[in-house]
Amino acid sequence: MTTSREVRLKSRPVGLPVADNFEVATVTLPDPGPGEVQVRNTWMTVDPYMRGRMNDVKSYSPPFALGEVMQGGAVGEVIASNDAGFQVGDLVQSNYGWREAYNAQASMVQKLDTFGLPPQAFLGVAGMPGMTAYAGLLRIAALKEGDVVFVSAASGAVGSVVCQIAKIKGHKVIGSAGGPEKVKFLKEELGVDVAIDYKATPDLMKALEEAAPEGIDVYFENVGGEHLEAALNSARPFGRFALCGMISMYNATTPPPGPRNIAQAVGKQLRMEGFIVSSHYDMLPSFHKD
Repeated sequence: MTTSREVRLKSRPVGLPVADNFEVATVTLPDPGPGEVQVRNTWMTVDPYMRGRMNDVKSYSPPFALGEVMQGGAVGEVIASNDAGFQVGDLVQSNYGWREAYNAQASMVQKLDTFGLPPQAFLGVAGMPGMTAYAGLLRIAALKEGDVVFVSAASGAVGSVVCQIAKIKGHKVIGSAGGPEKVKFLKEELGVDVAIDYKATPDLMKALEEAAPEGIDVYFENVGGEHLEAALNSARPFGRFALCGMISMYNATTPPPGPRNIAQAVGKQLRMEGFIVSSHYDMLPSFHKD
């Protein structure tokens, strides 16, 4: 028998989640049944979308159930198998995060070929966050030659990949992040052209105007709020906005105000499109190749 600790949602957060919203339980796992594998997780991820699933609201993904173990991306090792397709020691990827070990039907996990990369990379740059950046920038924002790109939450798992793809393709990139360490990362590690510390900037709209006096063509939206207003103000005609997330609103206890200058989207003929990465998995082969 294998024991495993798992994190369950105890109550729904109001505003910022706190420790009391969660509980840790210890469970005993039986031997895997026919067609099942038993996996011990070695890596798991905590992603922004999970905050939305803690709320009891209708969305593209159902809310986490109270009293039940949460879900999320994970990489682990098969420790017992009752399926011919998996052997003990196989690395697998799954959505069974937030727990040390689990039993699952073999069809619910995927063998992981790391291609020499660290396994945890497949929860980041080589996994869902990287694919989100790739699809959002190349398909949704339709990046083309000469575009000036603005990225909010540019030091995050998705934003950092957006910056790197755009720089590799030769574009001017302005990245926004909060705090000197993140700004240093943007400049020294990612090589963005201009890094804005929004926490130290009293006027984000003015800061973006100064960073891109010629205007921006592409905005990769991860934050919302003032960042969206600044992007609308600086957008050139026919600009494209890839709406990936609006993290500044995730812990709001009252409905946040809409962008005050949204009317600019009409006069500038902007295209603003929200997207969920799971709708673009047809791009996985090209993502892996690139």
